[in-house]
Amino acid sequence: MSSTSSNSTSSKSISGSSGPPRSAVPRVSAGERGATRIADRVVAKIAAQAAREVLDTTSGTPAHATVTVHHDIARVRVSLELDYPSDLAAQCAAVRRQVALRVEECASMSVPEVDIDIEHLHSTHTRTAHGRDRGLR
Repeated sequence: MSSTSSNSTSSKSISGSSGPPRSAVPRVSAGERGATRIADRVVAKIAAQAAREVLDTTSGTPAHATVTVHHDIARVRVSLELDYPSDLAAQCAAVRRQVALRVEECASMSVPEVDIDIEHLHSTHTRTAHGRDRGLR
């Protein structure tokens, strides 16, 4: 019984020393708290990673992106290397959807459009005897 009374005493002393009550902390309006700015290069990394989630990047250079942000609106350009023959339009549409979704989720920015540059196509017909890919240009 004595152990029960010592536990209740120690819990009271711990909770009593936690600081001033919440009502005593002054509230600061949203406009006076400051702002958070996410750098364009950070948004570009989010966009490039989103493109990699959609595509198999084992053949060639992984996707990379450039972004321009203006008032929480991100203009995104993604550069890709794709396999050929394949459905290029479907792959680009999937990349556009994923990039817009991820940037909106992670950075809380609107993405009205995602431009895609296909920089290089990799063809199974252009493989050399050494297994290197010469690609289509």
